[in-house]
Parts: sequence; C-alpha cells; structure tokens
Amino acid sequence: MGKGFRGTIVDHPDFDAGSDAEALYNAMKGFGSDKDAILDLITSRSNAQRQEIRTAYKSQYGKDLIDDLKYELTGKFERLIVGLMRPPAYHDAKEIKDAIKGAGTDEKCLIEILASRTNEQIHNLVAAYKDAYGRDIEEAVMEDTSGHFKKMLVVLLQGTREEDDVVSEDLVEQDAQDLYDAGEAQWGTDEAKFIMLLGNRSVTHLQLVFDEYHKIAEKSIEDSIKSELSGDFERLMLAVVQCIWSKPMFFARRLYKSMKGLGTADNTLIRIMVSRAEIDMLDIRECFRLRYEKSLYNMIQDDTSGEYKRSLLKLCGGDDDMAGEFFPEAAQIAYKMWEISATTKVQLRGTVRPYQNFDPASDAQALRKAMKGFGTDEETIIDIVAQRSNAQRQEIRQTFKSLLGRDLMADLKSELSKNLQRLILGLMMTPAEFDAKMMKKAMEGAGTDEHALIEILVTRGNQEIQEMCSAYKKAFKKSLEDAIESDTSGHFKRILIALAQGAREEGPEDMGRALEDAQELADACNADSGDMEDKFMSILCTRSFPHLRKVFQEFVRCSNKDIEQIIKKEMSGDVKNAMFAIVRSVKNHPSYFADRLYKAMKGLGTDDRALIRIIVSRSEIDLFNIRKEFKDIHEASLHEFIQGDTSGDYRKTLLMLCGGED
Repeated sequence: MGKGFRGTIVDHPDFDAGSDAEALYNAMKGFGSDKDAILDLITSRSNAQRQEIRTAYKSQYGKDLIDDLKYELTGKFERLIVGLMRPPAYHDAKEIKDAIKGAGTDEKCLIEILASRTNEQIHNLVAAYKDAYGRDIEEAVMEDTSGHFKKMLVVLLQGTREEDDVVSEDLVEQDAQDLYDAGEAQWGTDEAKFIMLLGNRSVTHLQLVFDEYHKIAEKSIEDSIKSELSGDFERLMLAVVQCIWSKPMFFARRLYKSMKGLGTADNTLIRIMVSRAEIDMLDIRECFRLRYEKSLYNMIQDDTSGEYKRSLLKLCGGDDDMAGEFFPEAAQIAYKMWEISATTKVQLRGTVRPYQNFDPASDAQALRKAMKGFGTDEETIIDIVAQRSNAQRQEIRQTFKSLLGRDLMADLKSELSKNLQRLILGLMMTPAEFDAKMMKKAMEGAGTDEHALIEILVTRGNQEIQEMCSAYKKAFKKSLEDAIESDTSGHFKRILIALAQGAREEGPEDMGRALEDAQELADACNADSGDMEDKFMSILCTRSFPHLRKVFQEFVRCSNKDIEQIIKKEMSGDVKNAMFAIVRSVKNHPSYFADRLYKAMKGLGTDDRALIRIIVSRSEIDLFNIRKEFKDIHEASLHEFIQGDTSGDYRKTLLMLCGGED
C-alpha cells in the first residue's frame, strides 16, 4: 500500500514560534476572541510546530496556551482546536480516558484507537497515559471491559505486532487453516486462536492469510467473524481486519458513519480528523470517495457549520469530487474490492419460507371468515399471508375461488386500505404479476418513477424479466416495451428497452474479453458524451454480472479510475442513475437494495411504494442478506428503521417479512 507522507498538514514555511505565540495571545486578549485568526494559525501548523508555539507561549506570557484556548473557545470548535494542540500520544490518551470514565464506556472509541495504531504509537500512548493520569492504561482498560473483548484490547496494548517485513510464508496456509478450524469448521468458536493470530502477526502476513482463508472457506474473514463472534468483540475483530486491509478505508467508514443520518458523532469526527491529518488524510479522502460516491469535503460541508466547519475543511485539505484518478492506495483498494466481489460466494437467504403443515383449504376458510360480516380481522389476514411462501399463496388464491366461488384479491382489496392493502395485495400476486404492476405504477399518471423502472430492470434475471413482460401484456393489453417507449426518451429509453429484452448474457467471465471490454470503456471515457454512453450501454446492458465484475476490476488497472466516479462525473440524469445502479448491483446485489431501502425511509416522509416493492420482491430471495448489509452500512437494523418509520398493521406486516432485529 502507499508509503510515505500522505497527510494534508505539513510544516509551515518561515515558521516562528514566538511570533505565532504572540499572534495567538493578541487574538485572545481583551473582550471576545478572534476565532478566525486562531483557526487559521493552528490548522496551518504541524503538530511539532504547535508544541513549539505552546512552549514559546508559556515562556513569553507565563500561561498555558491550552488553558487559554479552553477559556476563550466553546463547544465543538474548542474540542477540535484543543485536540490539535496536544501531542498525538496525549490526544489518544485523553480520548481513551474519556471513553472509560463515568457510567458508560465508549467501546467504539477504544476499538478505533487500539485497532488502528502502530506499535510505536501504542508505546507512546501507554507512556502518555501514565504521565498524564498517573496510572497504567492497561489496568484502566481491564477495569472497564470484560471477556474476550478485554483480552484482545490487552493484546493490542502490548504493541508487539510483528513488523510489516515479517512474513512467515510457511505459516500463511497454516494460520489460515487454524482460523478456519477455530471458527467455521467446528461447533462453537476458539476465540483464543483469533486473538493470538490477529493480535500478533504482521500486517503483510495477515493480508496473505486472509487471501488464503478466502480460498479455504469460500467466504471472507469478515463474513466469518460476523457469523462466529458477537458484540464488542466482533466489532473489535472486524476493525482489526479492516485496518489490516486498509487503515484509510477503515477511517473513511468511521467518518461516514459519524456524519450520516440525523445528528453528527462529533467526537469521532474530531478524533479522526485530528489524528490522521498528518498521516494519511489524502488516502482517507480517496477511499471515502471510492466507497460513498461523494467527497469527504462535501460531506463535512453539508454536516457542520461555522468556525468548526472551516477548521475541519482545512484539515481535510481539498474537495475530491472534481478528481477522476486514484491515489495509489485507493487504486489498489478498488482493484481488491472488485476481486473480492468476484470471488466471494454468498449464500442468498430470504426471510419467508414455506409454511409447515400448510393447508390451503383451511387458510382460504380462515381468510374468508376474517373478512365476512361487520369489520375485518386484519391480524388473521396478516398472520396467514405474511407467513406463507408465494407458491403457497397462489394455492390459497386458487382454493379460495374453487371452494368459495370468490376472488380473494377482490375481497382483500375491498376490506383493506392504504399501505396495508398495497402490501398484502403485493404479497398475493405472483412475482411476475407484482413486477408488472410496479412497472405500470411507475409509468402511470403525470410523473414517471424512473428509480423504480431502473431498480426492477437492473436487478431481475432474464427469466424474471421475460415472465414480467408476459404478465404485463396479459394484465394491461400492451407490451412493456411499448409502454417504456411512450413514457421515456433518449439514451435512458434505449437502456430500459435493452434491459427489458431479458437477454443479458449468462455464465462466468471471459478473461480475454473482459480485458478488451475494460479497455473499450477506458477509451470511451475520452470520447464525447453520446459515444461514451453508447459504449457503456453496449457493455453494461448485455454482459453477465460475473463478467462485468472482472471488467470493472480491470477498468481500474486500464484507467487508474473508478467506474462509479466516472459515471457520476461524466453522465447525468436518468442515464447516470441507470448505469450507476448496474455497477452497484454487479458489485453487491444485497447492498444495492439496502441502499434503496435506506433512501426510502431516511429524512422526512417515507417512500412507501419503494419500501413495499423491495420487501415484497426480496423476502424469499435475499432479504436476510439485505438486512445484514443494511446493518453493516448504517449501524442500525432494518427492523429499527421500519419500526421508527411506519405504524399499525402495515408496520406489523413489514416487520414479519423483515424477519428479525439483527
């Protein structure tokens, strides 16, 4: 990975500690303080220079600079400026101290610091903690934690990880096998083996071990940790693995989670911006852009305000949304991410399964009883419909008609209302009928729901699309292609019609052809926009998903660019959204749906149509995987989001389909 200086803060030229001390003194004397002068000076000096300023300030004015800054400044701005004034080891020590004092423990802070620091940084932290607080940090951490979590923290506090040039080639396969035997291969988990290996082996050695583990287990070490461990110990071990792969990506994730959604985790944001500004902030910025399709700079700008924002932006150092090429660290990570995407074998799991002891006649009678007479027994309807597979629901529909001479769909429509009605009717349709109905809804009326059209056509397989087209023709007496033709236009229309053929190639990648396709995409980036969109469409709309994974991986090597960033930068509107959806779906199908669900529920108001569409269509395919991705990305469960964003019987049904709290 990238070596050398990758920070955004450097030594200030023509530095004069005495002059800077005087400038800070003048900025704070008298009534009020010149906050602009303070932030401009402190954020443009390196930490070593700030320590010289602090010494000069004391010798010139007989006062402690940090004490004066605390007195003059307030809130988040004060915490940030004071954090910058401390030596790195003392800043880490203060963060650890704050994390374990009082009633609760900030385990995420402990994890972040101890999983990410080098041996030298750990040794300096241990010494700084002893100097500042008069006790051993190990003793303090042990008092406040327990179990395997405590054991791993203590191992990390020793700062004895083998150095990066230590790779025991003869032990790589053995270590990978030992990890597999300690978890996936047995009932229960040998946590001590995980602690010993992940806490002591060198970074380079462990990267090789994780690659080998992937071959043995046919899943990543991260996925194994998620399934074998739990709680704070799981989170700590995942952080260690993420730091082994890439510290910049680890911090990019932490920064994103600190700012997304309502409210900002300012302590996390400040801690990372302060601690990484002189180490790897450039790489963190690039990884942030790679993973979240927006720049760290813009996210800080949208999420903070005032002098606090200005200071953070100066530490960030620049806006990457206009950039196209990768830094070396991020290029290697991007290539690796596509490689992992291509080789990971994910077992897709739904949340709804066939009901045991299924009796369609009994269910049909129970549903009729629930709707007969005055009032409706919604609870019975929900319990039956949400706990039967789609195939079983079709049997119930048929039996309802043959036994009772009635149309179950018509009865449900007359007895239920609003979102609950839409959800239950969606569950009772066949998948093809439901998709056809959703396509119709997306195109009827004044506006078009382009996101729904994209989502359905991008994520369905050939057979699903062909069955949907037949269902559309049967239900609406018009071909889906004709409907798309009359409701959309331009390149976007051509993309949708291409996808609606249900003729995407199937099968594994063709390596030789993948290299050619990658080069053609790279060459197209230099063509005019129309030719570029044509070339992207001809490849992205026709090749198999396994093949496209290899194409996107090789695109990084051909162009030193990110396919997602290129689409975002060079395309616009619905064409951009469609191409983007294909890439995201190719990379990680469940993650794509997790993102769509998050967008359906975040902010004011809920996009109930999108929520119903995804929950209904994925409940028997991969909703369990979508739940896991949702929790991993957003640090809140899908269950929690649904619970907070919906109500009544509608919420009850969605939660039953969701299938668990994670």
